[in-house]
Amino acid sequence: MSLFEDPAPESVENANAPLPERMRPRTLMEYLGQDPVVGEGRTLRAAIEAGSAGSLILWGPPGVGKTTLALLIAQHANLHFRPFSAVLAGVAQVREIVKEAAELRARDGRSTLLFVDEIHRFNKSQQDAFLPHVEKGDLVLVGATTENPSFAVNAALLSRARVVALQPLPDAAVERVVRAALTDRERGIGVRELAIGEAAMARLVALAGGDARRALGCLEACAATCVDCEEISVEAVVDAFQHRALQHDKAGDLHYDLLSALHKSLRNSDVQAAVYWLARALEAGADPIHVARRLVAVASEDVGLADPMAMQVAVAALHALQFLGLPEGRLPLTEAAVYLAAAPKSNAVYRAIAAAGQSAREGAQHPVPLHLRNATSKLGKELGHGKGYVYAHDTAAGVAGFDCLPEELAGKKFYEPGARGFEQRIKERMAENDRARQGRGGADDGAGD
Repeated sequence: MSLFEDPAPESVENANAPLPERMRPRTLMEYLGQDPVVGEGRTLRAAIEAGSAGSLILWGPPGVGKTTLALLIAQHANLHFRPFSAVLAGVAQVREIVKEAAELRARDGRSTLLFVDEIHRFNKSQQDAFLPHVEKGDLVLVGATTENPSFAVNAALLSRARVVALQPLPDAAVERVVRAALTDRERGIGVRELAIGEAAMARLVALAGGDARRALGCLEACAATCVDCEEISVEAVVDAFQHRALQHDKAGDLHYDLLSALHKSLRNSDVQAAVYWLARALEAGADPIHVARRLVAVASEDVGLADPMAMQVAVAALHALQFLGLPEGRLPLTEAAVYLAAAPKSNAVYRAIAAAGQSAREGAQHPVPLHLRNATSKLGKELGHGKGYVYAHDTAAGVAGFDCLPEELAGKKFYEPGARGFEQRIKERMAENDRARQGRGGADDGAGD
């Protein structure tokens, strides 16, 4: 027996296979929800129909049709189809596959489409093992990944395979998939003559989250608890989804996308969105410490000195989380998120340290002015260290009359207070201090710190 499969997997025709397998699309017309990629008139669709799609990296969340699209490509191009899991196989299996692919091509002239699920799990050497065989034409490589290919797939392979981004299915497409399974008497559960109300369908579609496989799995679970001709209820749908795992990848794009959505909602002062994305991240299993760190980052980067209390609130939430753990720790995190979202915003501190850092890196390395140096030795005093320094607390205004920047940077502005919140008061204080320094208070011959 060959290791290779026909383009249509046996499970599609198997009445005992799970419903998502039985309902797997057999044609591009049945392939729903990815019109921006393979809809009528799209370049990739034309290439698939012509049998010339070539090697691809299919990138998208679970249940959006990556495996199905690979099957359809093999079908249109009359290719042998070989499914392969990067989780379960190693270099030895790769060598076996490419050897048999070459033998098959020599025997019947047909190349092999090798579908590598979770291709990001392969290391660089494993990915490189495919390259010469892809170039010779023995293999058409279609990889599937839930991770950003720019980081998960090596450059040599990316240069030989087009990246196709697949999105979660729109709600309308998920509903069409579910209704098709309900009425299909051959592959679906049409013989059961079950019905589903609008409210139950809406709940099922919402809980599926754009994942057709999850939607069909839920439908099958609901059908198992119903008698023929019965209507599937909202309660049945909710019960089928009660153990639903929200999409999340602790080291991948979605983890950072959720945190990014939280951060940007906080920055944009959207309290409701901030609470939602916080809940999404926590419910999906994100490390709550990562979430708390993002709140601290927002307090310094986006609220800044417009509200100095923001940092205290964010750090207190972090400490409370460490003390309480979950689920109680959600409350201080939510309190901090609401506070930060509602707070006045300023990135003046962020811009100040960035500008000062750039000046330090790229500008001249100016010597420390003599009056700011410590006169810790006789030689230092003879060289003028500390000469002209005045202890600020000894002046009436609490500000000594000298500049602290190097002479070459005199008048340089790194921090410019914003116009919101407490920074208005900081701006006033800075102006008062500038006026006091211009008064040029007294000096001594080298006071210490």
